[in-house]
Amino acid sequence: MDFSKHLQKAEEALRRRNFDFAVDLYRQLLDLDADLGEARAGLRDALKRRQESKPRSKLMGALGGALPLGRARTLFKLKKYDSAAKALEDYLAHSPFDEDANLLLGESLELAGHKNSARAVYEFVAEVAPKNPEGLKRSGAMMMALGEHGKALGYFERALEVDPRDQEALKARKNLAAEAALTKGNFEGVRHSREQLVDAEETRRLERTRRSHLGEDELREELTRLEGRFADEPKNLELMLEIAAVHERLRDPAAALELAERALSYRHGDFDLETRVADLRVKVLRLELRAADKAGDRDKADRLERELDELELTDLRRRVEARPSEAPLRLALARRLVRGADWDGALAELQRAGGDPRVARDVSQLKGQCFEAKGYLDLAVKELSAALEGLAPGEDRAKELGYQLGAIAERQGRAEEARSWYARVFEQDIGFRDVAQKMESLRDAGAG
Repeated sequence: MDFSKHLQKAEEALRRRNFDFAVDLYRQLLDLDADLGEARAGLRDALKRRQESKPRSKLMGALGGALPLGRARTLFKLKKYDSAAKALEDYLAHSPFDEDANLLLGESLELAGHKNSARAVYEFVAEVAPKNPEGLKRSGAMMMALGEHGKALGYFERALEVDPRDQEALKARKNLAAEAALTKGNFEGVRHSREQLVDAEETRRLERTRRSHLGEDELREELTRLEGRFADEPKNLELMLEIAAVHERLRDPAAALELAERALSYRHGDFDLETRVADLRVKVLRLELRAADKAGDRDKADRLERELDELELTDLRRRVEARPSEAPLRLALARRLVRGADWDGALAELQRAGGDPRVARDVSQLKGQCFEAKGYLDLAVKELSAALEGLAPGEDRAKELGYQLGAIAERQGRAEEARSWYARVFEQDIGFRDVAQKMESLRDAGAG
């Protein structure tokens, strides 16, 4: 399936304030790929904006969501995390700001291995509930798991601003600060902390900075102090990055990007720094896109969307080139290529990633989608069947794969086989997509 068309339709629906349609499109995308972080974040935004535009009665929300919430909790206890996540999305469609339910959704996605989606949910909680330390800590932990230590530190420091005694946040911040100090040592290539020599005064100053729980006024004071030093040391790379980090905490990614790009000009080929620069560029473009949407400048918004898509694709290619053995990176690149309908490019990446058991099922499912799009239906059936193997019938992915196999059989004119696949889905979830209508339209095939 062409993800890019669905995402574009959903984003267009948001711009037109057609929130119900946007929600439906994002839910369809997540049925296809539960770890599509852009769709999960888009769904959160659509639900938030729908609620803000037309607030729903709390009583009606409770009544509409009581059954899926109870079902979600039961499924979570049974460790059926994908199904729990889907039930939670059903509930959050009525109560999008329920902090506990959003946190449970994030945890369900995380336990199911959908880290990009979990990240989107945790970041949403941190945005709409900035005084909830649990949401901030979960965001920080997820950033640590994804290797984004600077962002992780920012979230843990925000959690400590809410509760300075939180031991979990204190411990995480201490570990991150220690790692930052080691990374910024004077000698490169050293692998163990006891072998690394660092300037004692600079390390003490870094520790003081990490302990200070700086608010906005204090951050601006710190920025003034650092910029004063920078005037005397204009080629100090670590100082550039410290100033960039303060700008980022002050929610000024454009200023942070300027400094990070300057640092990168002195340190070509640094994977982590290149990743940081790319992330900041994405942040800047998203802010510009949001402003264009708000101003109703559709031409500019469309142009920025194209730039954003190109930037994210280019950065994924860079990451894969730098770390070619990382199968999850290749899978992420393949998903992005599928969004742009580059089926051959996606298949090439999937073939290189397929040997890693961590992503084998995802690879088979995405291969099946690519082969189907190219019209190689026999190969599509082979890959989708491989992805289906070993899944319980009630799992969300099993239902999606069964539906896809039914659609291919229907496309090939094999009505009885199509109805058999649809029936498997129908038995598990009568409300899954349009499977009830499919069963009705193929009634004669079953009777025959």
